Amino acid sequence: MRALIQRVTEASVTIDQSVYSQISKGLLILVGIENTDTQEDIDWMVKKITLMRIFKNQDEKMNNSILDVQGELLVVSQFTLHASTKKGNRPSFIKAAHPDLAIPLYEKFVNECASAITTKTGVFGANMKVALVNDGPVTIWLESKNRE
Repeated sequence: MRALIQRVTEASVTIDQSVYSQISKGLLILVGIENTDTQEDIDWMVKKITLMRIFKNQDEKMNNSILDVQGELLVVSQFTLHASTKKGNRPSFIKAAHPDLAIPLYEKFVNECASAITTKTGVFGANMKVALVNDGPVTIWLESKNRE
């Protein structure tokens, strides 16, 4: 499982010219499910995201988690995070999970996030327009397989 996490002051998902979901202070999480992902990957990712200290405290140091600041999550599925550009000029997405596997794992990930903090989503497989105001900017890449 891969995630690109962006600390935001606001973010939204628009589908068919209509805002589907939006958050204020929090994290925009673009998440890609790999064909070898399991519940263990979800558990690690949720714990890492919710406890990661990337929000400023009263001393302006990144020492608070999303839970500490009572922010929100906006989780958007994005299979292109598993693009391989090793050969040629057209990316391969062979490592990205097929929807039969990806959708249930994505939904489990969202549900586990939602059990800890306010979580909103896009629509799996939809053509979405994602807008954000990156705060910092703070952008972090996570991979559950490498635990980094």
